[in-house]
Amino acid sequence: MKVPYNWLKDYAEINVAPKELGDKLTLSGSQLEEVIVQGDVIQNVVTGKITKIEKHPDADKLSICQVNIGSEEIQIVTAATNMKEQDVVPVALHGSVLADGTKIKKGKLRGVPSNGMFCSEEELGTAGDEPVHGLMILPSDTELGRDIKEILGLNKAILDFEITSNRPDCLSMIGMARETAATLRTSYKMPNLEYKVLNSSNVNDEIKVEINDELCNRYMTRGVKNVKIAPSPGWMQERLLEAGIRPINNIVDITNFVMLETGAPMHAFDRRELTNNKIVVERAKDKEKFTTLDNVERELDNSVLCIKDGDRTIGLAGIMGGLNSEVKDDTTEVVFECANFDGRNIRVNSKKLNLRTEASARFEKDIDPNLAKLALDRACALICELEAGEVMEGTIDVYNHKKEEGNLTVDYNWINTFLGTDISKEEMKRCLDSLDIFTQISGDNLILKTPTFRIDLAIKEDIAEEVARIYGYDKVPTTIFKVSTEREPKYRKEILDDNVILLATGSGLNQSISYSFVSPKVFDKVNLPKDSELRNVVKIKNPLGEDYSVMRTITLPSMMESLERNYARNNSFVRLFEMGKIYIPSEDDTKLPIEKNVLTIGIYGDCDYLDLKGMVENILEGLGINNADYKREIDNPSYHQGKTAALLLGKNKAGILGEVHPDVSENYGIDVPCFTAELNLDILYENAETARKYKVLPKFPAVTRDIALLVDDEILVQEIEQTIRKAGGNIVEKVELFDIYKGKQIPDGKKSIAYAIAYRDENKTLTDKEVNKTHDKILRSLEYKIGATLRD
Repeated sequence: MKVPYNWLKDYAEINVAPKELGDKLTLSGSQLEEVIVQGDVIQNVVTGKITKIEKHPDADKLSICQVNIGSEEIQIVTAATNMKEQDVVPVALHGSVLADGTKIKKGKLRGVPSNGMFCSEEELGTAGDEPVHGLMILPSDTELGRDIKEILGLNKAILDFEITSNRPDCLSMIGMARETAATLRTSYKMPNLEYKVLNSSNVNDEIKVEINDELCNRYMTRGVKNVKIAPSPGWMQERLLEAGIRPINNIVDITNFVMLETGAPMHAFDRRELTNNKIVVERAKDKEKFTTLDNVERELDNSVLCIKDGDRTIGLAGIMGGLNSEVKDDTTEVVFECANFDGRNIRVNSKKLNLRTEASARFEKDIDPNLAKLALDRACALICELEAGEVMEGTIDVYNHKKEEGNLTVDYNWINTFLGTDISKEEMKRCLDSLDIFTQISGDNLILKTPTFRIDLAIKEDIAEEVARIYGYDKVPTTIFKVSTEREPKYRKEILDDNVILLATGSGLNQSISYSFVSPKVFDKVNLPKDSELRNVVKIKNPLGEDYSVMRTITLPSMMESLERNYARNNSFVRLFEMGKIYIPSEDDTKLPIEKNVLTIGIYGDCDYLDLKGMVENILEGLGINNADYKREIDNPSYHQGKTAALLLGKNKAGILGEVHPDVSENYGIDVPCFTAELNLDILYENAETARKYKVLPKFPAVTRDIALLVDDEILVQEIEQTIRKAGGNIVEKVELFDIYKGKQIPDGKKSIAYAIAYRDENKTLTDKEVNKTHDKILRSLEYKIGATLRD
């Protein structure tokens, strides 16, 4: 909000410069963005009187002028023609700077010395939108040699504050005056609210108001007759321009002035346009067309709250009035409206209509409905002050649910404990009273009445904050936090998460992070069938765009996008992992979706399936999972059928790992094999064993036997190892694959697989007879279950 320094001084006693005031208000909680001084750029431009004018001897369009600048007389050559002798004009001296940054130096024009230049309104930045011709002529009694910024008021400061959504009371000059007085420990005053009723007609006899929707909290009106439309006075126009609002006429300017002053938006209707002598507050009809004051036709729906005259819409509640009821040059009677509307509805519809105004910016922050009377009183006082019309008798006020002051009781000892201070209860009362939070002391308690304009005061911590910021954050002593050397215990999931990150990075992977919301198109890119349940997604109501409109049900597309991004940047060796979530819609629409934690691994470049499997096994081993099985996966269209496996933990499928289908890789613009794994962390954590048990070194020696088998090509190594361990029982300590061979000596459709089997009994030394017996049992099981034979 732009707060003109001089306007603020009309209400608050200020004894510091603008910059210092901004710093002090920032320390008390009002965040200053910048201090704007309109003529800051202009330097070394003074007032001067032209004492003599002569024609230039070598140029018909130039004149030579002698100019008295107070301290001396200088010569200036100019092409201007609208000046005469004894005129007082702005003079830019040697080394001066104009409003647009242009620097002026002395020189010669057609051989005649010139020690500067005369200035127009445009060169001083005061011309406005209208074109200007010639020099700026100042009043004849203007003191000579004065800085032009002082003469034109260009040294006025404007403080621009960032007002947070919980402080709508500061979106007004009165609100900022209150903050200023409290911060500076001075006083502030309210503007004049007294007015005279000069017209005996009663507004209640001429207009009726109906509120047909609960989105309107309060609606007040007053009438003004015998209106005289004219430009508003210079002081009012100046205040509006400083605050960034263009003056229009006295009636419209009053409504804008009062809004900036009190924080309550107002509107003035031309009485002639209220054809049914009625004002109705209700919602628009679907696809209703309405032209607002900015002369733009907008299409409405039934969520937009409107002001109507019974039959037609004449304004968008809390946003902007209608072109069909604006105040015109021949208006003779107006109806002032000051109302209060639901902030959420204003915010939603302002955004929907792409129409954000000074009024909507205030209403959407839920301003105090009790401000309406204050604003109407001030508007009527200005009508009388400017002699712009005659205020009518009566007020229409529809206020169904009156907002009352709040009550809080806070122990001042608690505030001191909370802040780490030693502030007296009398000083706390002073701080709170200065903010119009009226306080009484009862023993150790502060009994408070919180004003209705302070929507942010609800609990005792809020009161402690008010005391601290007005007392002075800089006066609050520094205290050392009470800390414990004992670390807070972590939850099991947090411990396991940290463990997985260490295991993954230890396997050579780099962690990546991606969004949980994706485009619906990603399912096609990973070859997901049209009837797949994974296409049933949670849709986002207000997405950033089509590419982020649904919550993901699989993580493969996110990982492929990361691989694609690296591949496009010529990164030939990539090792990534991500720990994220997928979201499965609940069968009950009223419940939140089911969230599952997933570990995704993605690699390409100088790698194969076994590299990926090794990484997965490292993670499983680190989590203490020793019951993992792998089963060939042939039904997942996103993966290569011959190079993909499902990870099984008992009867639960815990994930999938393998080579991404070449078509999928091609969809992402990658022409090298990609290998990915998607592991369900929830299932992994259920099977994880974080406790580590010490195992003594074996006392008895192991016996190792090698075995070479001929098996069919489709037999999996895992199946062979499971058969060996099951048949060998407890004395099989280790089964190690050391050779796979296919060649001329091996029949077609077969392969040779060699294992080293270690036998050991923890309680005794095994004899050859015992080992031979178990070894023969293993051979028979291999032959019976998988058709294996010993290789000669």
